[in-house]
Amino acid sequence: MPQADEQLVINTLVRQKDPEYALVIAVTTRSVFDLEKEHQIFLTKGKEEYLRQQKAKKDEPLQPGTAFEFIKAVQNVNDKLLEKDPEEKTLFDVIILSNLTPESGVRVVNSVKHYGLEISKFCFVGEEDSTIYLKSNSVKLFLSLDRLDVCNALKRGVSAAMLFQQELHPPTNQLRVAFDGDSVLFSDETDRVFREKGLDEAVKYEKSMEAVPMGKGPLLEFAMLLGKIRQNFGREEGPLRTYLVTARSGRDMGIRTIRTLRQWGLAIDEAFFMVGAPKGPILTQIRPHIFFDDGEHNIEGALDVGIPSAWVPLECASADGKLKVMGQE
Repeated sequence: MPQADEQLVINTLVRQKDPEYALVIAVTTRSVFDLEKEHQIFLTKGKEEYLRQQKAKKDEPLQPGTAFEFIKAVQNVNDKLLEKDPEEKTLFDVIILSNLTPESGVRVVNSVKHYGLEISKFCFVGEEDSTIYLKSNSVKLFLSLDRLDVCNALKRGVSAAMLFQQELHPPTNQLRVAFDGDSVLFSDETDRVFREKGLDEAVKYEKSMEAVPMGKGPLLEFAMLLGKIRQNFGREEGPLRTYLVTARSGRDMGIRTIRTLRQWGLAIDEAFFMVGAPKGPILTQIRPHIFFDDGEHNIEGALDVGIPSAWVPLECASADGKLKVMGQE
């Protein structure tokens, strides 16, 4: 017979999602809840002390983390979809993928229940590389505070980004997702020209390629599925809104961007061509639940104005196989 704590995990039930149609988002425990103090205990005092404290505090809810409001807004979209059509199958499905052991995960499950989060699966894999389970769970977006996890997910062909723990300022019930363009929705082809030859050559390259769609970026699959859900609602009203916030110039580089989005069938509610200007001020107006960008300076600027941000590493491995992200080892 299962023990009481094990039974708690077994009895955590939510609306079942059809894996063939669902947009599955996997989040780590540190993404959903603020576990930084607990993480430091693990690093400084070891696994046994960490486990002891988690058992002792199993009924004490964890504080919300960076992805918490994002998940709440995702649930709101599901609610609105089912209000429109109780048989709707294209829904968000959120799972927790964690390096906690099942024994230490009880507090996480209790916290999920306390806040009413709709989490369909809890995968507690201990010291195993949790990203090996992404494909088997049909995950389309993986969010983690761990750089190595994110790189492993991207190498496995799963859209992924690295979150940063910060104080939450809930924006709105309407789910708002903002994307950078190059190296996020689009490939880094133009970025490479810019880095190697400068802005003038990048503009010339774009003009010469205006009729050719850009390559696909690491978060495109997630954005396409998000767009599919967005189509269930009117253009002006609805619980979901998407944004493109790019450093590109609308005059010199905007035409290819718009043509590419049109060819992909990806409708974006609002697009901002910032011509290299700081993105923080416009993000303050948008107030997205999450902002995806590959540039460290853009992420820092967003975090400075309190925007939950997710970094999409431009490069994860150097030629010698060592972990490398944005030039850092």
